[in-house]
Amino acid sequence: MIRYASFVLALGLLASCADAPADRETAQADAVNGTDTSDVLIHPEWSRNAVIYEMNVRQHSPKGDLRSAAADLARIKQLGVDIIWLMPVHPIGEVNRKGGENKDNYLVQPGSSSLGSPYSVQDYKALNPDYGTWEDFDAFVATAHDYGMKVIIDWVANHTAFDAVWTRDSIGLGYYLLDENGSIQPPTGTDWVDVAQLDWERGEENGLYAAMEDAMAFWVRDHDIDGFRCDVAMKVPTVFWSRVRRTLEDIEPEVFMLAEAEQPDHHDRAFDASYAWEFHHITNEVAKGHMNADSVRAYMNREFEKFPASAYRMTFITNHDENSWNGTVGERYGDAGRAMAVMCGTLFGMPLVYGGQESEMDKRLRFFEKDTVPWGDYRAMSFYRILHDLHHRHPPLYNGAEGARAVQLVDEGDVLYFERASEGTSIRTVINLSGEPVDFAPEGLDGYRTTFNRQSLGKTNWEPWSFEVFVKQG
Repeated sequence: MIRYASFVLALGLLASCADAPADRETAQADAVNGTDTSDVLIHPEWSRNAVIYEMNVRQHSPKGDLRSAAADLARIKQLGVDIIWLMPVHPIGEVNRKGGENKDNYLVQPGSSSLGSPYSVQDYKALNPDYGTWEDFDAFVATAHDYGMKVIIDWVANHTAFDAVWTRDSIGLGYYLLDENGSIQPPTGTDWVDVAQLDWERGEENGLYAAMEDAMAFWVRDHDIDGFRCDVAMKVPTVFWSRVRRTLEDIEPEVFMLAEAEQPDHHDRAFDASYAWEFHHITNEVAKGHMNADSVRAYMNREFEKFPASAYRMTFITNHDENSWNGTVGERYGDAGRAMAVMCGTLFGMPLVYGGQESEMDKRLRFFEKDTVPWGDYRAMSFYRILHDLHHRHPPLYNGAEGARAVQLVDEGDVLYFERASEGTSIRTVINLSGEPVDFAPEGLDGYRTTFNRQSLGKTNWEPWSFEVFVKQG
């Protein structure tokens, strides 16, 4: 398990946890001096080599419900998945609902087939009836647990739907950031016209902290989920996330928290994992020829300087936003998709698979309408099973400080060649990060075995976007 002290907690929050003035003074002094070990973030034991799968319930099956999704959990387990992340399962707002094709963000018109954005939450403590009943939800969680998988749900804390239950009384209305006319308003500087901004700056005094904390605890306590993926987590104060993490740990000590953000301080006490957004953008630019392997090597130096070794950093080649708004894996990466997936699965971090990725889905799913994943023949199932098996079996590839940092074995050129080694195991990865053949003879591979292609040992000519992972044990 990973244990590290929190050095950025507000002193007032530390004081509220102590029983006596002397204890508070000691806790404050320990925090300032970096010696406090009484309140630390501990990653769940099961998360050390976990792989995440993002499930869009609406689009996952023709029916788009939890029962149908549960029927697919056995296959997903075979993919090598440990955590099911469900996109928001709450009722969706109707006021100012968005609709239309992905290129447009206009409000729905009469006759629209829009089902709205799942990120426009109407009630934090309710289930979207389109997805089924509470019995269906609880059965989904129980089935996932039976297969040895955890379930986290998407949590949209920064804003709610305009017709959220909180807007119906004076107490709830006090949670919102009002405009000059005293009306709720969308987040400023965005086109999120279907959601209303909560007042997080005054969140503790207006009761928002307590209300949001209560809603999140409800799902862990009453419906046995294992944690949360927190939408635009950087827009909510870190002190709240740290507070709610402690509350959730009282219910479930091994709660897991993923931030859709890229803030180092989130890893002090609040979040196990965060998005490697910059890395993702670099992979897209490499595939376009605008960046190269040198860009990746330079990024890794920045990554290690910026984030603590203990931080889990989620790596991915697609997700719901990328697919709907920026393009399919094929559109963005061309022939480089699998090479980028191998880099995400072996260079660093906790890998993510978005539903449909294992079929190499070549379709942008419409965000506001029903648009079922075209599953086809699951053509990439074996590829991802191999990649995830590496992550599960070999400690150097584990998440955060449980794994080993990558050491670059070549300093320049189009080939990325790196090693991660620990506990008697060495993993070496070769990836041609270019659209041209490259002559390259990787050195030091005596005693290694190949993962994807037996003919890779001794290989000196690497086709565009080709790759191999070599393993040596003992």
